[in-house]
Amino acid sequence: MTEPAAPAAVNRALPATGLASHLPILDWGRRYDRGTFTRDLMAALIVTIMLIPQSLAYASLAGLPPVVGLYASIAPLLLYAVFGTSRVLAVGPVAVVSLMTAAAIGNLAVPGTPEYWTVAITLAFLSGAMLLAMGLLRLGFLANFLSHPVISGFITASALLIAAGQLKPLLGVRVEGHNFVELASGLVRQLDQVHAVTAVMGGATVALLLWTRRALKPLLVRLGLPTGLADVVAKAGPVAAIALTAWVTWQFRLHEQGLKIVGTVPQGLPPLTLPSWDLGLWQQLAVPALLISVVGFVESVSVGQTLAAKRRQRIEPDRELVALGASNLGAAFSGGFPVTGGFSRSVVNYDAGAQTPAAGIFTAAGILLAALLLTPALYFVPQATLAATIVVAVLSLVDLGIFKRTWAYSKPDFAAVLATVLFTLGLGVEAGLIAGVLLSLALFLHRTSRPHIAEVGLVPGTESYRNVLRHEVQTSPQLLSLRVDESLYFANVRALEDRINEELARRPALKHVVLQCSAINDIDASALESLEAIDQRLQDAGVVLHFSEVKGPVMDRLKDTQLLRQLRGQVFLTHYQAQQQLAPAG
Repeated sequence: MTEPAAPAAVNRALPATGLASHLPILDWGRRYDRGTFTRDLMAALIVTIMLIPQSLAYASLAGLPPVVGLYASIAPLLLYAVFGTSRVLAVGPVAVVSLMTAAAIGNLAVPGTPEYWTVAITLAFLSGAMLLAMGLLRLGFLANFLSHPVISGFITASALLIAAGQLKPLLGVRVEGHNFVELASGLVRQLDQVHAVTAVMGGATVALLLWTRRALKPLLVRLGLPTGLADVVAKAGPVAAIALTAWVTWQFRLHEQGLKIVGTVPQGLPPLTLPSWDLGLWQQLAVPALLISVVGFVESVSVGQTLAAKRRQRIEPDRELVALGASNLGAAFSGGFPVTGGFSRSVVNYDAGAQTPAAGIFTAAGILLAALLLTPALYFVPQATLAATIVVAVLSLVDLGIFKRTWAYSKPDFAAVLATVLFTLGLGVEAGLIAGVLLSLALFLHRTSRPHIAEVGLVPGTESYRNVLRHEVQTSPQLLSLRVDESLYFANVRALEDRINEELARRPALKHVVLQCSAINDIDASALESLEAIDQRLQDAGVVLHFSEVKGPVMDRLKDTQLLRQLRGQVFLTHYQAQQQLAPAG
C-alpha cells in the first residue's frame, strides 16, 4: 500500500537558503499551485470579513478616524507576505497596541485632529525603525525578558482597561481618565447622564455579537448548513452587526436623537503619508515606541510559533522582527498606525486553511476594495457599534485564571502578574508593562542569587550521584561533593563561598572538595575570581579543590585562566572518576 501524499507541498519545504532565507516569499512562492491558491483565497475571504469591522473599531480605540484602520491593514499585510516567516500570521491593528498608541499620544495632540494622526504615523515609523534595527542586529532574544505570566497579566489588564474605556461610547456619557480607577469612578458619577438610545444600541450590539460568536455556528449546523459555510457566516457576525445597526440608525433617524455615528468616511486609496521629522517629538515617543515594538513582537511571535508548531513548521524570530518592522514602516507611509500580528485573526486564518502568506495579500486586496467602495456605507454606523465590537473582541483576552495557576505553582510569578495587573489598571499601560518587566528581572536575580547547592553521594550499585537529602547514598568524611544547579555569576557566587566555608568548619576530616559542574553553563569574571579565592582558602586549610563534569564551552574559557594554572586539584571527566580516585568506597 502506498503512503498518502502530503496535504500541501509548501508545508514540507526544506529550510530556505540564499536570498530566499531573507525573502521567504521566494521560498514558498516557488511551490505555489492552484490548490494552495484556492485555500488561501478562501481563508482571505473569511479574514477580510472579520478584519473590516475590527480595523474600524481599533482605529477608533487608538483615537483615530475609523478609515485609518483600513489603511493600516493594507500595506502591512503586503509587506509581511514578502518578509514574514509565518505562513498564517495576519498582521494589522490589534486591541492592545491600539490602546498603547492612544496612551502614548493622548497627551501630545487632540484625538481626531490631523496633528493626532501625524503623531500616530510618526509612532508607527519609529516602531518600525526600531523593529527593523533589532532584526538586523539579531536582537530577538530581548523579548525573553517578558515572561509569559507578565505578558498574560499585561494583556488581561489591558483588556479590562479597554473594555472600561469603551463603556463611554456604549453608554453615551462623557468620561475622561487614563486608568481603570479614573474611568470607573467617572462612569459611576455619570450614570444619571446615560443616553438611552446609545445604551440600547450598544447593549443590543454586544448581545448580538456574543450570540453570533457562541451560538450561531452550532445553530446553523443543526439546521443543516455545512460546517465550513456555517463558520463563515458566524465569522461575519460583526459585519452583520455593523450593517444592521447602520440600517436601523438610518431608517429611524437615530442620529437626530443624539446617537453618535461615524459620519463621512473618506473614499479612495490609502494616502501617501510621511512622519514628522521633529526630533523633540521623536524623543517623547521613543519609550512608547520601544514598548509597543516589544509587546507587538512578543504577541506576534507567540501566535506565530504556536500555529507553526501545529503544522511542523518554524518561524525565525529575528526575521520576524524585520517583517514586523517593514509592516510598521508600510503603515507609516500609508496613513496607518502601529500594527502587529493579531491573535484572533491569525487563528481564524489558520482554521480557514491558509497555506501561505499569499492569503494576506488577498486579504489586503479585500480591504483595499472596502476602502474604495464601501466607505460611503459607513456613514450611519453608530460609534456604539464599534465600541461593542471592541468589547466583545477583548473579552477573549481576559485570563483571570492566570492568578490561580501562578499562585499554585510559583509565588514569585504570581507577584509579577499581580503587580503588572495593578500597575496597568492603576497607572496605565506603559507603567504596567515596565513594572512587570522590572519585577520579573528582580525576581530572577533574587532566585538565581540563591542557587540550589546540593551535596551529592554515590547511589549504591551505580555510577550516579544524587542529593544526600533525597536518596540513600554513599559518602566519605574525607570528600565533599557539591553540585551547583545554576551558572555562576556575580550575584550568586557568594552563596557558594558561604556553603564551602560552612562545610569546612564542621568537617575536620575533610581533605577534598569536588564541585560537580554538570549544571553550570557559564562562569563570569566575578565568579572566576571567587573560585580562585575559594581555592586559595582551601589550600591554606590543607584541603584540595577539584572539578568534575565541566562542560566543554565552560572549560574552553577556563583552560587559560589563573584558576587552573594554580589549581592543586584535578578536573575530572566524570564525578565517579573523582570519587574513585580521591575516596574509593570500602
